[in-house]
Amino acid sequence: MLRLIVEPVVRAALLEDLGRAGDITTDAVVPAEATVEAVIAARQPGVLAGLDAALLAFELLDPALRIERLCEDGTRISRGETVAQISGRARGVLGAERTALNLLSRMSGVATATRALADAIAGYKARIVCTRKTTPGLRALEKEAVRLGGGANHRFGLDDAMLIKDNHIALAGGVRQALERARHHAGHLVKIELEVDTLDQLAQALEVGLDAVLLDNMTPENMRRAVAMIDGRAVTEASGRITLETAPAIAATGVDLISCGWITHSAPILDLGLDIAG
Repeated sequence: MLRLIVEPVVRAALLEDLGRAGDITTDAVVPAEATVEAVIAARQPGVLAGLDAALLAFELLDPALRIERLCEDGTRISRGETVAQISGRARGVLGAERTALNLLSRMSGVATATRALADAIAGYKARIVCTRKTTPGLRALEKEAVRLGGGANHRFGLDDAMLIKDNHIALAGGVRQALERARHHAGHLVKIELEVDTLDQLAQALEVGLDAVLLDNMTPENMRRAVAMIDGRAVTEASGRITLETAPAIAATGVDLISCGWITHSAPILDLGLDIAG
């Protein structure tokens, strides 16, 4: 990911933690001239993500620190594996530690959750995609973590594409009216997707035409029927409380995409820690 995108996020996180006076504990306890050698290591297995952001936290706080990356984002790591080494002034290492680990553990958790879902549907054509249910301020990093975990990205924002949901349909007066208005306003490069929860809504949508259909909270049997009705005329996306246990049955219906909000809003962190050698 471009540093231009990552750096403002890391700076904001550092400023949030350092506040108005900096790390007053470390400044009081640790001599200014003290140096350390530290390692960042995994305390449980998973998929690594967010290492660029984590290491940037150390660099921004103390550019003189020596940083060595030992693993690449997107790789599977085992418990106890060292992913990076940092050496230099102790105050810089300790001041950036929590910000770095927060970002690294969060993104690695997203990547690990995504990888588990992707593995669960291996053998089917469906791909796991994320949603806009992301942590405010961290969307770019979390969506990158989804890709590193073997998934793909849905919209990055409201201006990427048109996604007509149930509230839009209600306010427009129906499926046909919502789609016709969207087609009238969309530019030639803007895709239109419609959320449906019944086969009747789907039939109305297909009469008007659209680029993608979000099959929301349908049973696998109804999803299979919906895929047959669409017959390749639009991209098919399944959504609605999808878990590791239910994902294979949904993938078996023939949908193109399976969108999951929890991989970004509720994925548990992957536990990584920083330890000072000696």
